[in-house]
Amino acid sequence: MDLGLKNKVAIVTGAGSQVGFGKAIALALAKEGCAVIAADVDLKGAEQTAAEIAGLGQRALAVKCDVTRVSEVTSMTKTALEKYDHIDILVNNAGAIFSLKNFADKPEVDWDKEIDLNLKGVLNCTKAVIGQMIARKSGKIVSISSIGARKGMAHATVYGACKAGIVGFTQGLAVEVAPSGINVNAIAPGLGLTNFSGGPPPPNMVEGAKARIPIRRTTLPEDIANVVCFLVSDVSKDIVGQNISVDGGESII
Repeated sequence: MDLGLKNKVAIVTGAGSQVGFGKAIALALAKEGCAVIAADVDLKGAEQTAAEIAGLGQRALAVKCDVTRVSEVTSMTKTALEKYDHIDILVNNAGAIFSLKNFADKPEVDWDKEIDLNLKGVLNCTKAVIGQMIARKSGKIVSISSIGARKGMAHATVYGACKAGIVGFTQGLAVEVAPSGINVNAIAPGLGLTNFSGGPPPPNMVEGAKARIPIRRTTLPEDIANVVCFLVSDVSKDIVGQNISVDGGESII
């Protein structure tokens, strides 16, 4: 199936980790013909991702961006617009940090870090691109939420609240901008073997997850990337304001 993404321009945040969802999303969009702005606070990582995209014969640009800083998000958007004239797609992937502590033991400084990255970063990036999408009456926004937005996660309470906030934001924004030809959706991944929260998930968490997930494996970056490509295409234009679970069936048990 031709998704019709050739020559579209996409920003993917959090695309620098070489084992993360962001890189897989960026590469999948490039394979569909998109020009990709690989954004990450880790510029070296973003450059590695952009180099792989260039190796596929597609246009790519690496940009350093801390999504918690409005000035850097504004600069990223300006750079993308100067390079490619417009932005068709935004994938809000950056944001998978939390401290594994009981809420009663979690200091406010930890809350602030989690909220700034996991939730406010999505708002910052969306705010930066939405105006030109409305003006063009065209655009696709996909934000990465979490299975933690649907069910309680001990030791990750604020993280879960942030991801649930993304779902609420997605639904509200979708209603606002759908009449302008813009689709807004979210994806809720299950546990993946990525460097979330600064490193891979603990082995006991992984084995516990595998035991309860119906397909008996964790979520792969390609699983998320494939659904992103679908959601940012016009094939899915009737899907509006949804939070789609991609978790091997964990959310249904």
